[in-house]
Amino acid sequence: MTDSTTPPPGNGEPPAARARATSTRPVEPKQTAAVKPPAATSERRLNGGAAASSASLRARVSDAAQLTRPTAAKSTLTRPAAAPVPTNNAKPAGAGAPLAPLAQSRLNGRAAAPTGVRSADPNRISPRSPRAALEPDRVEMPVRRRSKRARHPLVIVGNAIVSMVLVLVVAAGYVLYVGKQRFDAPGPLQQDRVVNIPRGAGIRDISDVLSREGVIDQPWVFVGGVLLLKAHEGLKAGEYQFKAHASLSEVVATLSEGKVVVHQVSVPEGLTSEQIVARLMADDVLTGNIDEMPSEGSILPDTYSFTRGMTRAQMIVHMQHAEQRLVKEIWERRSPDLPLKTPEQLVILASLVEKETGKPEERTRIAAVFVNRLKQRMRLQSDPTIIYGLVGGKGTLGRPIMKSEVEQPTPYNTYQIDGLPPGPIANPGRAALEAAANPARTRELYFVADGTGGHAFAESYEQHQKNVLRLRQLQSAPPDQKAPVLGPAGAQGAAPAQPVAAPPPPAPAPASSHTARHKPHRRVQSAE
Repeated sequence: MTDSTTPPPGNGEPPAARARATSTRPVEPKQTAAVKPPAATSERRLNGGAAASSASLRARVSDAAQLTRPTAAKSTLTRPAAAPVPTNNAKPAGAGAPLAPLAQSRLNGRAAAPTGVRSADPNRISPRSPRAALEPDRVEMPVRRRSKRARHPLVIVGNAIVSMVLVLVVAAGYVLYVGKQRFDAPGPLQQDRVVNIPRGAGIRDISDVLSREGVIDQPWVFVGGVLLLKAHEGLKAGEYQFKAHASLSEVVATLSEGKVVVHQVSVPEGLTSEQIVARLMADDVLTGNIDEMPSEGSILPDTYSFTRGMTRAQMIVHMQHAEQRLVKEIWERRSPDLPLKTPEQLVILASLVEKETGKPEERTRIAAVFVNRLKQRMRLQSDPTIIYGLVGGKGTLGRPIMKSEVEQPTPYNTYQIDGLPPGPIANPGRAALEAAANPARTRELYFVADGTGGHAFAESYEQHQKNVLRLRQLQSAPPDQKAPVLGPAGAQGAAPAQPVAAPPPPAPAPASSHTARHKPHRRVQSAE
């Protein structure tokens, strides 16, 4: 039998302390403690407090073992209630009340070790069995994690970009090396060839034309070289001549520098506008038609360079602008006592000089004869004016001038009109314009052919008649069968159909004894 004053087994704390501990224990939601009914057997009563203490110790050891398991924090075990000790049929204070789980009490830090039991180290892992105590602890290997900076998205993207750039640089270097070798290699062209690049053609169009003509055999290398050299804007249309086996670099240089094939057209001095237009129409390099005939004397005879694609109308305009600039320049430095009022009269006088002689040293003397006659109000009596009045812009009569034609009045026949004709009779060159603006300082009024391609000049009519007689003696013809008015070039010395008698001494003699002589015509050729 146990004394009724003995405290309940398994409980070493006073009732008041146990009641305070119980009241401060947190209650987990939706978790009820299982209450074990007190033992009512006579054997437990006989054993008394010893049995209750042993059962309480085993329960606490079991709770400590549960703490070592992974799910100890979530354990729902409850402490068994100590068996009550009957004393006057009354339960001790706190007898039968459930105890809070040991894991929860450890977490709250408020659990106190029972009387006579040493509290375990919370950081110590209690083995569940002796075999487990002999086994070494299994420690997980630490995972090597990359730094946050290395895992940053910008760092990842940057690394990818750098890698791609390196790959592209290596590839580009290889392509440039191979392309440079092919760019400088000799081309497939076997002989020199002229290729026309049309206007408005792009890089691809130009490469297609060159490939079709056999100048290049690698169009893509040509396009790449042009782009790398930044020469695509400098490629010019036109006609180009490429040498045999020209490399791609030489082809690009030729196109970018505009080394086009230059053609030339030559316009001799003394031709009429109609004759010049006929020459331009015969040129197979020029294109287009000429809708309007240019005015006489408005074209400057010269050799003009042009490229393929230029129209005939553009060439006419170019010639007219050149003549206007030259006439303006010469008119500004003309002789001060010149009996001419306008630049147009200068061109008219220069056309007469141009048609009268082909020898440069005689132009100023012939111009002086016409100027002296104008000052003395004498008729010019120039044979080329008779021909122009008869045939117009055709230029040549094709036979000697007849007496009836000399006496035939026309607007241009200076045997019948006073002063200058109404317009030029040809297109004079620079030398004739210079001579008309600055004639020689002489008093000569007559000139006649001397039979050697030049002229004999005279200040009086008597001297002029002697020169005519000398010319007829050279021609070995009776003087009464020849007239001082002779036929055109190539027919000089031939008797006209109706012989013209020499004028009487009081009348002024003709200013010239021959008509205009044409300069040798050169075939217009395009120089490449």
